[in-house]
Amino acid sequence: MRVAFVAMETSWHDDGPATRRLERVARLLADRGHEVTVFCGQWWDDYDDEMVVDGVRYRAVTLGTAASSFFTRLPVLLARYRPDVVHTRPTPSNQVVAAYTGSKLARSPLAVEWYGTETVDEDDRGVRWAATKSARVVTPSEFVRTNVRELGATDDSTCVIPESIDFDAIEDADPAEEVDVVYAHPLDESANMDDLLLGLAELREREWSATVIGDGPLRGEYEDEVAKLRIDDRVEFVGACDRARCLEIYRGAHAFVQTAYREMFATELLWALACGCVGIVEYQTESSAHELIENYERSYRVTDPKGVADAIVDAGEFEQLTVDEFWRAYDHEAVIEDYLEAYRNIQ
Repeated sequence: MRVAFVAMETSWHDDGPATRRLERVARLLADRGHEVTVFCGQWWDDYDDEMVVDGVRYRAVTLGTAASSFFTRLPVLLARYRPDVVHTRPTPSNQVVAAYTGSKLARSPLAVEWYGTETVDEDDRGVRWAATKSARVVTPSEFVRTNVRELGATDDSTCVIPESIDFDAIEDADPAEEVDVVYAHPLDESANMDDLLLGLAELREREWSATVIGDGPLRGEYEDEVAKLRIDDRVEFVGACDRARCLEIYRGAHAFVQTAYREMFATELLWALACGCVGIVEYQTESSAHELIENYERSYRVTDPKGVADAIVDAGEFEQLTVDEFWRAYDHEAVIEDYLEAYRNIQ
């Protein structure tokens, strides 16, 4: 299959989760032997208009990210490439219009990857095109899918394909020292770590240990709060960690607590569950995290710090695991098949 990805800004310009997700799909398709080209603003320093990285061909539409030139040139380049599918993101909005025009010239269907973190203007023509004119809108969760339907998309034109994980990496990681609770999220305004800390404080008379993965502007405030709650001798802040270190910590932990206010897809929760952690998720109206554990036995859904505390205690009833085969359905190899099926359904 020949797939054209349209991303004026790649991860070399913007290393956000939505950008990484689109490029990960491109790499996984290339690994499977499909012909993949990303039409983008040039990010490499030479005179060639193409660059191949990890089997993916990056085709420069413009030098840098000159928006007006990019949107003008893109349709013709797509028509010449004649892909089986054109795949893009909903922002910037003119990117969608240009990709749609190019897909029509190439007689190819348009798929839009809607992660949920995009800043969109509901009155913007491009946003409406993305939601209503695309052959398929792919979202990482039902939560995001609902938001897209509110913009005019339908049940038939949308589908949920979750984030994917690397099971080989999990099995290769050496479990770290055992810890009862692990939390992972950037320590920013959406972290809502207070509810976890209050829950831990309720268990002050019990034996437990906790590890916090993540850094951010509120780290100092959370460290001060831990001290005020008199649990600083049992809560360790380890800062931001690379994937390998996270997996080691998850494999040594018994429970993962998710309290963040906003998650389009709870990626760290998924990694932790696959590493054998019991999942404890505090319900939040702007988070999809609860979707992951709806049909999973080793989990608890709670609504407040008291519920967090009770779930941490009850989690002790489950055996310690360092890998859970239940989550192999989210391995890269399995999830990329979902994308291929979505492509076949719109051709």
